[in-house]
Amino acid sequence: MLARLSIRDIVLIDRLDIDFDAGLSVMTGETGAGKSIVLDAVSLALGGRGDGGLVREGESQGQVTAVFELPSDHPARAILAAQDLSDDGDLFLRRVQARDGRTRAFVNDQPVSVQALRSLGATLVEIHGQHDDRALVDPAAHRSLLDAYGGLASEAASVSAAWTRRRTAARALAEHAEKVEAARREADYLRHASEELDKLAPEAGEEAALADKRAATMKAEKAAEDLNEAYDAVAGASSPVTTIANAIRRLERRAASSPELVEPAIKALDAALLALDEGEAHLRAALDATAFDPKELERTEERLFALRAASRKFSVPVDDLAALAARFRGDLADLDAGEAKLAALTEEAAAAETAYAAAAVILSEARRAAAATLDAAVMAELPDLKLERSRFATEIATDLANAGPDGVDRVEFWVQTNPGTRAGPLARIASGGELSRFMLALKVALADRGSAPTLVFDEIDTGVGGAVADAIGARLARLARGVQVLSVTHAPQVAARAGQHFLISKAQELEGGRVATRVAGLAAHERREEIARMLAGASVTEEARAAAARLLEGAA
Repeated sequence: MLARLSIRDIVLIDRLDIDFDAGLSVMTGETGAGKSIVLDAVSLALGGRGDGGLVREGESQGQVTAVFELPSDHPARAILAAQDLSDDGDLFLRRVQARDGRTRAFVNDQPVSVQALRSLGATLVEIHGQHDDRALVDPAAHRSLLDAYGGLASEAASVSAAWTRRRTAARALAEHAEKVEAARREADYLRHASEELDKLAPEAGEEAALADKRAATMKAEKAAEDLNEAYDAVAGASSPVTTIANAIRRLERRAASSPELVEPAIKALDAALLALDEGEAHLRAALDATAFDPKELERTEERLFALRAASRKFSVPVDDLAALAARFRGDLADLDAGEAKLAALTEEAAAAETAYAAAAVILSEARRAAAATLDAAVMAELPDLKLERSRFATEIATDLANAGPDGVDRVEFWVQTNPGTRAGPLARIASGGELSRFMLALKVALADRGSAPTLVFDEIDTGVGGAVADAIGARLARLARGVQVLSVTHAPQVAARAGQHFLISKAQELEGGRVATRVAGLAAHERREEIARMLAGASVTEEARAAAARLLEGAA
């Protein structure tokens, strides 16, 4: 329930703190005293539209804080958890309105968007008035209100779950059908491409390995040419070894006659032969090390060129050819197995559609039964509200073409204000005064089902008096047994039934003679005087006081 409302610098209010109790609380006062300002402040705190004109004259900003006491299982707590907002007990909603029109919103002193504040506010307070375009006059809420009244949460949940299964099955069927159809269109290409890639059998990382192998082989080939030339010069047909050996033999024959001339040369030539032998051995070892198969180089180059040609043809990097081949094989497998899978998915989608339709029919029938009971309950309230010639009906239009997670029904509250007139939607047919009484009758019938914990009624007794006003008061009091009810009223019959009574008035008590709105909680004797004023007008008579006392006694 709304436990406290604090208003700072809003229109005529400079500083105001109101503590509310459970049950029925009323606010009364002269026209223009500021009752609507208090409700505007409540609306602002709940995420209603801001306006720089709400800021008190001479101030740069105003603010409203609403404090709510909530049970642990209230839906607002789930919203707090979803928004990652602190939840330490009481709920504080604060809205700061700047004169330039900008606003800031806070929940438990944490900044939030106005949308988040509005979503919280919708679970906390309902505001009903003659010209209110929210709450019960909004057709978008009628279906959920009917479900709450009929206790149809289980049936509605079944329909929602069936809708999810239906949508999931339909999506799976559509996606697979699209995939199979695409595969059919490209079947010839897929088979040719798959066969080509399977024959090529590319492997990830193969291009780099082949390129490295090719570079190393070409490098060895160039080195081998030079080594062969050197080896041919040292050990081939033009080798100087034989010539040097012959020269050494001739010199050795002369060594006996001229040793001093020949032996140094022989020694040098022997060293040369040894060096040539060593060079030949090194060259042979080097040739062995660089030995390669020219055909292997050819095969490597052909493989590399084939991979790169496929890469260009299929417009993917060489390293992605293996994955592309696997994808083509998968697409062909899908095409080959697609018809069977498509048939299975079609069956699943049909079964999900049938299950959804069956659940929706059950919910629709339950809604119609609940609607009949609700219509009777509302109709029972109308005579005392001077609407005995009117009719209330819950219109349910069922259309499978409009299927959704909430079923196949469009629910709207209709009224007929006089016999022979055309029935129509509640918001369009009923006049201001009638609308407020219809809404009260509907709210009483709904009781605490599908209701916010705090209901605010803004002058719904305008234009009525006597027995009708008393009937309105009785119904507000009945509502207040289950939820908190705040009512702005001009009817003494309504005010007399309140458990808490606030008087709203204007006072010139600020600097410069500025006017300020004041709210005062009334004690028992003060209540009698205020109700007497509401009965008598400007001059309160003893008769009016006596009548007020009788009203208070009758309401006790």
